[in-house]
Amino acid sequence: QVQLVESGGGLVQAGGSLRLSCAASVRTFSNYAMGWFRQAPGKERELVVAITWRGLTTYYPDSVKGRFTISRDNDKSTVYLQMNSLKPEDTAVYYCAADPIMTTPPSMWSPRYWGQGTQVTVSS
Repeated sequence: QVQLVESGGGLVQAGGSLRLSCAASVRTFSNYAMGWFRQAPGKERELVVAITWRGLTTYYPDSVKGRFTISRDNDKSTVYLQMNSLKPEDTAVYYCAADPIMTTPPSMWSPRYWGQGTQVTVSS
């Protein structure tokens, strides 16, 4: 069983930055692929970024490429999402997720473990 806890969300002006953190309560953290999803009001859940357990492969949709960066610290069992140049359309609840397996293609990934979510609001 994996427990995930997100933090770092909040209110920020357009063009600003936020850094989200996801702490995992599992000793074998390095064996899990990790990712961030988001869901805005009235919209379906959307994959933001994913990273394999070794961190050698990452996936970013076009909407966040060049602005968002995922990283992981396996010693701290924590994954991060650095978000720069934020836009109002980035406003959503952001969820951390984990699974031992990363699918191919990553855009079809549906992990089995989820955090509770953290709200990100970007004002115009």
